[in-house]
Amino acid sequence: MSFGLGRLGWPPDAFWAATPREIAAALRAHDQRAGPVAPRMADLAALMAAHPDGAA
Repeated sequence: MSFGLGRLGWPPDAFWAATPREIAAALRAHDQRAGPVAPRMADLAALMAAHPDGAA
């Protein structure tokens, strides 16, 4: 309840009308936005090769 009403800012009507599946989806979406995910070294190397900036 504190997540839906507090963190998400849902009004009480929206929170109480939400299904458990909708609340679970909101939790998953919120977790994915917790912070950026670092790229893998291979992906970073490919980006650096494709877009060189002249730095050594």
